[in-house]
Amino acid sequence: MAEVDSEKLLEIGTRIKEMREIFNLSQQDMATKCEVSLEDYCAYENGKKDLPFTFIHKCALAFGIGITDLLEGRSAHLSSYTVTRKGQGQETAKENGIEIQNLAPLFRKKLAEPYWVRYEYSESLQNKPIHLTKHSGQEFDLVLKGRLKVQVGDNVEYLDEGDSIYYNSSTPHGMIAVDGEECLFVAVVLPGENVEENVLRETLISA
Repeated sequence: MAEVDSEKLLEIGTRIKEMREIFNLSQQDMATKCEVSLEDYCAYENGKKDLPFTFIHKCALAFGIGITDLLEGRSAHLSSYTVTRKGQGQETAKENGIEIQNLAPLFRKKLAEPYWVRYEYSESLQNKPIHLTKHSGQEFDLVLKGRLKVQVGDNVEYLDEGDSIYYNSSTPHGMIAVDGEECLFVAVVLPGENVEENVLRETLISA
């Protein structure tokens, strides 16, 4: 979430801290859940460092709430349907050549999180190992433009326009744009099924 002003970072960090205290979790507990160092976690919580999308996503999962609650401090409120016009998704992250927009930020009680994603082409990444990450649940990616190199575990796939991939996101995975141009794709993230988290999410959103 680069280029977010310090006041906004502090607001989000404060919400994360409040939720952490509600759940009686230590900063080390959260650092472990979010798979970051204690030093980085404290910097994120104190609004001293830009917030990566994966960190926000893992915080939301840990608390059983939606990403919108952490970013905006309010619950999503649409429960029948929602329309997002081209280019008008809620910017969730913009960092290191990656732009992510939530396509249904205000829809209530979502079973999945849909995102519009843009990966810039980077020549420097072409011959490096792909950075892998993981989180609970499953994910579906559909390429709209360009070509995407996707690694899931030890397997590598190249996706062209119209191609898609569905995988368990608990398996380490990552992707980069290839063939000299940016890649646009839709990513649909389905959170892991945890009864306690689901019940808690319903309670907090309905509050």
